[in-house]
Amino acid sequence: MRTMERSDDEAPPEPFARLALPTPAGEFEAVAFRAGSGHVLIALVKGDLRDGRNVLVRVHSECLTGDALGSLRCDCGLQLQTSLSRIAAEGRGVLLYVTGHEGRGIGLASKLRAYVLQDEGLDTVSANTALGLPVDGRTYGDAVRCLHALGVRSVRLLTNNPAKEAALREEGLAVAGRVPLLTSAHSRNRRYLETKRRRMGHHLPAPELGGDGVGEVVDITDLLGQVRPAADRPYVTLKYAQTLDGRIAARSGDARWISGERERRLSHGLRAACDAVMVGVGTVLADDPLLTVRMVTGISPIRVVLDSHLRTPLTAQVLGPDATTILVTTRAAAASDRRAARRRGARVVVVQQADGRVHLPSALRALREMGIRSLLVEGGASVLTALLAERLSDRMIVGIAPRVIGSGIEAIDELGSNRIGDGLTLADRRVHVAGDDLIVAGDVVWPAPEPTPVTAAGGDRIAPREPAAELAG
Repeated sequence: MRTMERSDDEAPPEPFARLALPTPAGEFEAVAFRAGSGHVLIALVKGDLRDGRNVLVRVHSECLTGDALGSLRCDCGLQLQTSLSRIAAEGRGVLLYVTGHEGRGIGLASKLRAYVLQDEGLDTVSANTALGLPVDGRTYGDAVRCLHALGVRSVRLLTNNPAKEAALREEGLAVAGRVPLLTSAHSRNRRYLETKRRRMGHHLPAPELGGDGVGEVVDITDLLGQVRPAADRPYVTLKYAQTLDGRIAARSGDARWISGERERRLSHGLRAACDAVMVGVGTVLADDPLLTVRMVTGISPIRVVLDSHLRTPLTAQVLGPDATTILVTTRAAAASDRRAARRRGARVVVVQQADGRVHLPSALRALREMGIRSLLVEGGASVLTALLAERLSDRMIVGIAPRVIGSGIEAIDELGSNRIGDGLTLADRRVHVAGDDLIVAGDVVWPAPEPTPVTAAGGDRIAPREPAAELAG
């Protein structure tokens, strides 16, 4: 990160506009500056800065794709909204939006070219250098002069980037401390964030979701394993919470709350890490879930409901404006119901049916064609069982609560396993403690089918030979 030469004689920038700017985080005073570089910087000021000491400040580099378009390739948009909320909550502070910083200073066109190289395998640092561009070409002289013009003398800096703090100090800004921006990573930007940590010295932004014990959940995407979608379906993760005796609900259907708060926060972090979260219509009718991210700072995923006959009520929370919703249905759903759901704001996708239900391979293929790469499935029991029975699952994450309730609803029903050895196992396992609950995660592995016995000429069946290692034992 390079800084521009300061000139003590340079006149401080003069604001050319002051106005009230209402935002989802509340009303701010917007102060616009035209800097010596020709760029416009906008300060969103909350409260009375008074003596200008220890002001909570976010110096935010513009990012059209993240800030305006909501791209999940980076964490910029989430950091912008989180910073505004933090400043609003404190009642005093400044968010300084710095134009001219797109792509860490290389500009929008070059950033998009770098994205193409990242899709070919390069990380964000190597992509920039392959284009003959600096890894970080931002300068902060204009930003510091604007803050000084506002009367800011020392800051508590909202950032995960120690190099930004150092650059602002070099430009003459007193930094009293650094305040981390704790946000949940997404599977789409996991590699990007890891590159910033490993090669650029950033701190990982993930909030701590775990606790003492077997391990701590620090990076929520670690529980997801390696997200590798197939050509015809997303990477599918099954997530549910159960009691110690294997129940996801009591006999009455009550399931609130099996797990504790930390485990539920973990579930929200997993939602924030995936492109979409899916349930069956039975879960919608029984629980009326929102399926959004609320317990951690993250982006709510696309909500998917499997609903062969469109029984989802038009008043269901899952059809609210908090996130995009897809209803996957069949020709069995009335055309009038499809039109009503679309008017409510849902996307209605019609796929094949099997035995009166949504044909799961067709549903997953449709989601993959829409660009969904990672899918978190949260229930109900029939959906979880069907995805396992049809071998359409990649990973399982199970929260186990220290409760025993006796009879109740099981998470997984009949899978056709007649022997213990016929059951699935978990590979690449993770075990964590989240409050009172135990979290077990792993890749779904089915045993290989037994070889077909060879029939001799006389009709006798010849058993396959045992492995040499077993014979030697």
